[in-house]
Amino acid sequence: MKKSMKWGLLGSLGLSVSALAYASAYFYKKSVGLNKKDFLDEFSMDEISADDPWEDEKSWYKSVKKENLTIQSTDNLLLSGLHIPHNEPSDKVAILAHGYSGSNRDMAPWAKLFYDLGFSLLLPDARGHGESEGDYIGFGWHERKDYVQWMDKLIAENGEDTEIILFGLSMGAATVMNVSGENLPPQVKAIIEDCGYSSVTKEMAHQLKSMYRLPQYPFIPMTSLITKVKAGYWFGEASPEEQVKKAKTPLLFIHGDEDDFVPTHMAYELYNETKSPKELYIAVGAKHGYAYVSNKELYRTRIKHFLNTHLERAQYSLTV
Repeated sequence: MKKSMKWGLLGSLGLSVSALAYASAYFYKKSVGLNKKDFLDEFSMDEISADDPWEDEKSWYKSVKKENLTIQSTDNLLLSGLHIPHNEPSDKVAILAHGYSGSNRDMAPWAKLFYDLGFSLLLPDARGHGESEGDYIGFGWHERKDYVQWMDKLIAENGEDTEIILFGLSMGAATVMNVSGENLPPQVKAIIEDCGYSSVTKEMAHQLKSMYRLPQYPFIPMTSLITKVKAGYWFGEASPEEQVKKAKTPLLFIHGDEDDFVPTHMAYELYNETKSPKELYIAVGAKHGYAYVSNKELYRTRIKHFLNTHLERAQYSLTV
């Protein structure tokens, strides 16, 4: 091989590697790094707009009594959460996990739903979100251990008779599914997830294709490597699909049939892999995160039915 050709090939290879490294660093910044996510269709829970479907829920959330709680994570982050005690004494507590790049205030509609069902509430801010410390998005993987700590704190403070349920939306749904595969205390009675992804790798590949028209390889493995170095986890290990296989707690899966952000087929993948008692509710006509608002009555009814089945002291009327 001529020397000039050899150096030309090496130069091209070097440029290709540099371009891959640059693209992967960009994808890390856009997906895992902390910054404004312009591509998100965000719920705005800060203001009440005209014909707002969440007007009652937002008004209630702004006025209800809240208490600030904190825990220290196993890797020394100060994590923050809001506690909303029920006005009638109750052993039932619902822990609500918010979505990607959000905070606990985004959970106002679901907070009121479970409060109306008689639950006191705990709304953590995920690490790197809201008032919690952290410099990356964990996609529900590191957060699974944080939630076990939150549950231990609740049981220590409220007693052994505490009944805990978990609810999560989008990335929060992935979080509570990741929690489901851990060794949980018997006080955890049920887990409800709404529009969660089956794995970070699959969701990243879907977003890479839909947003940039790029293939999974080699971009996802390279971005995963950067995430391992900077945030301490591989995409491949952050897999709700693998966690629900180990779950012993009953799971309710909710997903909109028009979800193009987290594809609906992921709900079926998750449901089919689950060995514990399970239910599946596919919300007709609902896009990502809109299953509740698309049919509030049916949404509440499906949750009540699930809780009546799996909570020891639940007796909810299925009429709204």
